Amino acid sequence: MQIEHPVIIQGGMGIAVSDWKLAKSVSQTGQLGVVSGTAINSVLVRRLQDGDVEGNTRRALKAFPSQEIANKILETYFIEGGKPADKPYKRAPMYSINSPKALLQLTVAACFVEVWLAREGHNGKVGLNLLEKIQLPNLACLYGALLADVDYVIMGAGIPREIPGALDLLSQNQTATLKIPVMGMEGDAVMSFNPQDVMENTPLVPLKRPFFFPIVSSAVLANNLKKKSTGRVDGFIVEGPLAGGHNAPPRGPMKLNERGEPIYGERDAVDLADMKALELPFWMAGYYATPEKLKEVQAQGAHGVQVGTLFAFSDESGVKLEHREKAIAEIISKPAPEGGWIFTDPRSSPTNFPFKAARLPGTVSEEALYLQRQRICDLGYLRHAYKKDDGTIGQRCPAEPVKDYVKKGGLEEDTVGRKCLCNALMADVGMGQIQANGQAELPLLTAGDDLNNIVRMIKPGQKSYSAKDVIQYLLA
Repeated sequence: MQIEHPVIIQGGMGIAVSDWKLAKSVSQTGQLGVVSGTAINSVLVRRLQDGDVEGNTRRALKAFPSQEIANKILETYFIEGGKPADKPYKRAPMYSINSPKALLQLTVAACFVEVWLAREGHNGKVGLNLLEKIQLPNLACLYGALLADVDYVIMGAGIPREIPGALDLLSQNQTATLKIPVMGMEGDAVMSFNPQDVMENTPLVPLKRPFFFPIVSSAVLANNLKKKSTGRVDGFIVEGPLAGGHNAPPRGPMKLNERGEPIYGERDAVDLADMKALELPFWMAGYYATPEKLKEVQAQGAHGVQVGTLFAFSDESGVKLEHREKAIAEIISKPAPEGGWIFTDPRSSPTNFPFKAARLPGTVSEEALYLQRQRICDLGYLRHAYKKDDGTIGQRCPAEPVKDYVKKGGLEEDTVGRKCLCNALMADVGMGQIQANGQAELPLLTAGDDLNNIVRMIKPGQKSYSAKDVIQYLLA
């Protein structure tokens, strides 16, 4: 049966950059709106502590299948009228391979809320974006999205072979597992998620199994996932090195250009004919956000394109209005720095993947501001599991305080240049933490190379544009 997939997929960006409002706006045009599931539990608890002014979060929680769980979350985190701006947020617990049930329930509810709000009041399609590199919350996130009837799941930053099978099991309310690599340990640890246990006394019914699109950087990887995944793969997002956020490292030894960015070559280019030969739909991502490029890749077999950056700076984006307006004003009024507005940093991400950041004043992209920040790891989404001397499993992050990382057996050289993406990306959307020393976390806006061309979206006499404007531009 021929399936009518959308031509335009809105990228799943950052922490709540691709929030429910943006996804809903895109979905209402007939294209695929996508919510980001990254750190979604922290997003939920901070919205509640900010007072949930419009009542959207609480309205969605009223639709959650377990009102016992929903009420427990409200009792723990909701602050009527919001917390004082100069006071810190109460943090959600950090994940472990055996996370406490309350944290899993919070995660299920948070992902449910985001997808439910994106789907509310229309018949458009909604997707969820997750990162393979952030494994510990993913099963709970997936289940929450399934409870909200999500249509698509998209996952990158790794090789998500086990996710299709997990979707099959979770859609039937059965226990799903994921292998967790542990540095220093032979074999992998295994984490599990049992819907019957997490949802406690809630009656459960079979759920829709969404389409699954892994993000790949080569036809070889796509073919491997098609053949060796634990369940059905329905299509691919083919992401090149010009896309925002995390990029796949170049093939072969890492070489840097004169600006210190990874050098990509012919081996990193994807042959669209090879992708077409896999006989599954695919979308091109990373500097394809023009009507000409859309038509060009469609002529070579692609179904369409995934677009992130243009949506990230639209009116409906989750990026804090102040940050978005400053970025647009900077880009419109000033010549781009040498090499463009984007820097692909091979060191900043704790994942070891190159990470793209916009070179904008007042953000952690400025070396002086990065060095002024006191290191802390209080969110922990990008920590790595490692085997401790006593045989148990611990977690560490190369962006945490250096002495802590070294004490845990990490190498000091691995900490050089690492940035706390967790806290910076929360600051991007106006939920930056006030740390114990009074220091407010600063943003680090990620974007693809399309940021260099964002001026084409600004009409004469205007200073902003909508998600609908982006769709109309691309389909012109």
